[in-house]
Amino acid sequence: MTAAEPTRHAFTIEDGGAERLDLILARQLDTSRTQAATLIANGHVLVNGKREKASFRAERVAEVVVMVPPPVGRDIEPESIPLNIVYEDEHLLVVDKPAGMVVHPAPGNWSGTLVNALMGRGDDLAETGDPDRAGLVHRLDKETSGLLLVAKNDKAHRLLSAALAARRVSRRYAALSWGHLNTPNERVEKPIARDPKDRTRMAIVAGGKPARTDFYRLARFDACELLRAHLHTGRTHQIRVHLSSIGHPVVGDDTYGGGGGRRLAALPPKRQFLHAAWLRFRHPISGDVLDLRSDLPVDLGRSLFAMSGMPELENHPAPLEFLGFYRTEGVLDIKPAETDDGEPPTPVDD
Repeated sequence: MTAAEPTRHAFTIEDGGAERLDLILARQLDTSRTQAATLIANGHVLVNGKREKASFRAERVAEVVVMVPPPVGRDIEPESIPLNIVYEDEHLLVVDKPAGMVVHPAPGNWSGTLVNALMGRGDDLAETGDPDRAGLVHRLDKETSGLLLVAKNDKAHRLLSAALAARRVSRRYAALSWGHLNTPNERVEKPIARDPKDRTRMAIVAGGKPARTDFYRLARFDACELLRAHLHTGRTHQIRVHLSSIGHPVVGDDTYGGGGGRRLAALPPKRQFLHAAWLRFRHPISGDVLDLRSDLPVDLGRSLFAMSGMPELENHPAPLEFLGFYRTEGVLDIKPAETDDGEPPTPVDD
C-alpha cells in the first residue's frame, strides 16, 4: 500500500486583514502554525490563485486552496500480528484493540500498528480515504483499548462513516474518573480544538468543533467513579478533554491531569482507564442491529478492584456486566439505516 495523492482543502477568508495567513491556515487544517507556514513556503497554498507569504493579510474576501502532500518515503508493510476479532463478515469487521497499539502508521510508528496487522491478515479492505487508514471507520487513542470498526469495501466504509457522522452508531466507553460528579448523570457540551499553547494536546476552545458527551455514574468509590460515557460526536481525545474540563480527569491520563495516583490505581505506566466497551449499529448492508461488547481487559479489571475495595470484583471475569454497564433501557435508540446516496460522508474520529 503506497502513499496517497495530495489532499485538497478550500476555504474563504471572509474578514480580510484581521489575521495572518499562517494562523488562519493552522486553524482551518487543525494543525500547528509551523506546519502551516511550511505548507505556505513550499507552495502548497494559493490565495486567489497566487502564492503568498505566511505573514500575508487579506485586504478583502479571499479564496484559499491548499494541497496537502501525503507522507513521503514509506510504504506500509503487512505484519503478522495477532488480533482479537469480535465480529467479521464479508463487509466489515470489529477489532478489540489492546492498549499500547497505535491504530495507523505515522512518523515514529511505521510498524506494529493496527493497520499493519489488518494488512497482514490478507483480507480486502476499503480503499476510501487515505491508504494508511486501511478501512478504518474511526480511531482509538494508543492507550485506549476496546472496539473499533473496520470496513472491508468502499460501500461499507461510506455507509458506516455516514452512519457514524449522523449519530446512528451507539458508542459507549467505560471510564474511571477522579473525584465525584455533582449529579449521577452529566452532559458536557463544549467545543474542542487544538490547544493554542500546546499543539500536541486538545482543549476546550471557543470556536472549536462542537462536541457533546453524556456521562452516567455506574459506581461511586472513595476517590473516583466508574462512568459510562456516551459519545455524540467524535472529536480527538473528546472524553478525556471533557472530563478534565469539569475537574474529573480520567484515571491514569497523564496528558489531561489524571496521571497522579497511578500506583494507587494499580495501573501500568502510560495506561489510562478508558475502554471502548460497547458498540451497537445497523449493519450497512443487511440492516440487522449488531450489538458488540468488550468487558474490561485484565489490567483495567485489576485497577477497578484496587480503587473500588469491592471483594466481589477481585478477578471477576465480567466486571462491567456485574456493575450494570450494559443496561439497555433508554440509551440505545438505533435509528433506521439510510439508503446509499453515493455522497461521501463527513469523516469522524475518536
